[in-house]
Amino acid sequence: MPRPLRIEYEGAIYHVMNRGDRFEDIFEDDEDRRIFLRTVGEACGKADWQIHVYCLMRNHFHLVLETPSPTLVSGMKWMLGTYTQRFNARHRQRGHLFAGRYKALMVDERDAHYLRTVCDYVHLNPVRAGILEDEEPISDYRWSSYPAYLGARRLRPEWLRTDRLLGEHGIRRDDARGRRELSRRMEAQRLDPRDGKVEARIRRGWQFGAEDFGERLRERMGPAVPERHESKYVRESMVERARRIVREELADARLEAETLKALPKGAPIKIRIARRLRQSTTLTLREIAVLLHAGTWRSLANALSQPNMSI
Repeated sequence: MPRPLRIEYEGAIYHVMNRGDRFEDIFEDDEDRRIFLRTVGEACGKADWQIHVYCLMRNHFHLVLETPSPTLVSGMKWMLGTYTQRFNARHRQRGHLFAGRYKALMVDERDAHYLRTVCDYVHLNPVRAGILEDEEPISDYRWSSYPAYLGARRLRPEWLRTDRLLGEHGIRRDDARGRRELSRRMEAQRLDPRDGKVEARIRRGWQFGAEDFGERLRERMGPAVPERHESKYVRESMVERARRIVREELADARLEAETLKALPKGAPIKIRIARRLRQSTTLTLREIAVLLHAGTWRSLANALSQPNMSI
């Protein structure tokens, strides 16, 4: 059976999940979890993601993320690859960490019910897994975004967007009273009989939305084409972002675009732009080296490892 196409568009929402290879652990301790969340935050900066909720379990993770730009595939490729490298380096391992292709359930962005249902499903994951005892509040599970929702705004990760889910729970103010109301609603949910059909759609389906949501997505897909790991449209979007950054940096330095090619491959302005591109895009070092006329990717990597330079 062919793999389903990845559908990407501005404003799309996904429930993303991936497990460890052969169901093995992807987090061996809390430091791994902190490294993973730091990697998620970096991916948000590179791919322009907004994370609505997350939950880290022993051998898998859940993210509900929104893509103002169509960058799911490029962002996930970078995030999973980078965390794998960091995990393997820390534990002196090699090889795959994740079990093949990640799941990305598309969530209907037009109806508040579907985003709220998926986000609550993720926050209740430790309850379903039996990690929390009946008397333990859901917020006792540290490695999900739920405690951050109940805590002070200043303590939340910058990349965690809470306003939309709170609003779709009917909570208008992100204050102590609003957080108590969210806690009341979630604790009530854990006591309600679960709707098995809804949970099955979230676990096994490819889209979760209104009756016409699937048709709307098929219209976006257009004629079926063989899947590439990254669509041409997404790559062009990321390259265009990179080109915009280059133009901005050259303008700040009062340099013309034609000047870039003539400058030495190790020119400080090229290294400065390369640093920003590494932070703000998912382009590889090889792609950045070509874009900036900065020699080989190895020489660029060596230059980036040196202390910051300025012109």
